Amino acid sequence: MRRALPIVALALALAGCGGSSSGGGDSSPNGPPKALLGPAKLTQKAAPRFDCVFHTTAGEFTIGVHRAWAPHGADRFYNLCRNHFYDGAKIFRVVPGFVAQFGISAYPEVSQAWEQATIPDDPVVKQNTRGAVSFAAAGPNSRTTQVFINLGSNLQLDSEQFAPFGAVTKGMSVVDKLYSGYGDRPTGDQQQMFSQGNAYLDKQWPKLTAIVSTKLSLP
Repeated sequence: MRRALPIVALALALAGCGGSSSGGGDSSPNGPPKALLGPAKLTQKAAPRFDCVFHTTAGEFTIGVHRAWAPHGADRFYNLCRNHFYDGAKIFRVVPGFVAQFGISAYPEVSQAWEQATIPDDPVVKQNTRGAVSFAAAGPNSRTTQVFINLGSNLQLDSEQFAPFGAVTKGMSVVDKLYSGYGDRPTGDQQQMFSQGNAYLDKQWPKLTAIVSTKLSLP
């Protein structure tokens, strides 16, 4: 089961940031920020509390992160947002009442660099309630870059070791408007997403909501 499929126990369809405090800003229209090609160097400890604002084609929402909830997850998310990993990515899995998931880079070379950059699991101290944000996983200690926002109360995920590291604090109404017409169907095309990036998604799944830019901020 690929990292984009966060549910282990449910079968069938479930089988399967900028601003003054941000860094890694040497991006260009021709490619990703160079820092994203070296994940081993992006291991800065996160602040105890920070926000990442997502500007999307559906509107804006904010994910507030608490490091105490899931330190490994918070640190990884901090470094991804700080270096604009999610800029340009598509929110490729939106199942109303369940999850909205993203985290495959717009750039194939970045996806390749991060594919084996896993982090250890965190204990689950917060529940996967509506609005909570967790990393997707494919088994123990397999989290990399993909995250999901709970669109409903998914408490069954707690026992599957999906540890929320933050929650949507603003713009949940925008999250509810993310394009969901494709449902779970794009999820099976992850290999093409990894190998071709947005070139594939723009051709095969053109209506997906895109993350235009992100902005990391500290309280």
